[in-house]
Amino acid sequence: MIAWLLVMLGGLGAQQAAPAPKPRTHSVEIRGMAFEPAVDTVVVGDTIVWVNRDIVPHTATASGHTKWDTGQIRQGQTGRYVATQRGEARYVCSLHPTMHGRLVIR
Repeated sequence: MIAWLLVMLGGLGAQQAAPAPKPRTHSVEIRGMAFEPAVDTVVVGDTIVWVNRDIVPHTATASGHTKWDTGQIRQGQTGRYVATQRGEARYVCSLHPTMHGRLVIR
């Protein structure tokens, strides 16, 4: 009985958790006064990069209880955010509040 228990416990130690996926980078283009894609699914640790293709500056600013802001992104520039917690993160352009986006963070 003890030998069987030791074998079972030893087998449990041999199982390893799957390695966490490597962080990815996701690109969101700001074009035509809109975020493209407007909804993106990412994983905690992933980086989201907004690229401004418009001639006017924009931001990607979290709305709701989550707080983050890329700051002003001028034409041809980028802003970044690293996803830190699971859930849904809605964001807007603070300069043009009719522009909305959403991150689904897993």
